Amino acid sequence: MLALYGHPFSSYTWKALIALYANGTPFTFHSLDAENPEHEAAYARVQQASPMGKFPLLVDGQREVFEATSIIEYLALHHPGPAPLMPVEADDAIRTRMIDRVFDNYVMNAMQDSIDDAIRHGAVSAEVQARVEQRVTRAYRWIDAWLAGYAMPATISLIECAAAPSLFYADWVVRIPDDCARLRTWRAHLLALPPVARCVEDARRFRHYFPLGAPDRD
Repeated sequence: MLALYGHPFSSYTWKALIALYANGTPFTFHSLDAENPEHEAAYARVQQASPMGKFPLLVDGQREVFEATSIIEYLALHHPGPAPLMPVEADDAIRTRMIDRVFDNYVMNAMQDSIDDAIRHGAVSAEVQARVEQRVTRAYRWIDAWLAGYAMPATISLIECAAAPSLFYADWVVRIPDDCARLRTWRAHLLALPPVARCVEDARRFRHYFPLGAPDRD
């Protein structure tokens, strides 16, 4: 059986979990939180698996796969299900990977600067927050325009796996503006998908860990 190592509040752990839940793939989840009595052994496994010891980590027999996007591509290839996750046609797959990087690099990583500043200094400086808001809002507007031509799949793909956690947390840091109506609607749609909703609920008890203070909303 597959094993996934990660934390229920981690956006990149969500990304892999959404893919697993979408296909009903059997797996064991090793949670890296203090509530799990085996969390120290699980954490040690993750530390040894990749250069920076980051999660999520997927273990399939003797194979270890790290980085959430790589995990999803591995699942699509070796553990397929009703949600194909990746397009079969090569050009479509390239476009899917490109949009996946938009969410990781231009939404999630951009808003992470505010979180890192809060962790280091106890609060976010006005300079950092202004920079984050400029970068994330620019990404929001690009995605909102892209959504005008996006044919949403009947099942979950790599794009949904990347978008749901990115938009969930980014909207806590920089609210999606009113003039990005497509994006606001899509975020609500993503959070209502059963695999995503399951991640939201499973992570709810960890919200007090959010460095900026979690808002009283999803």
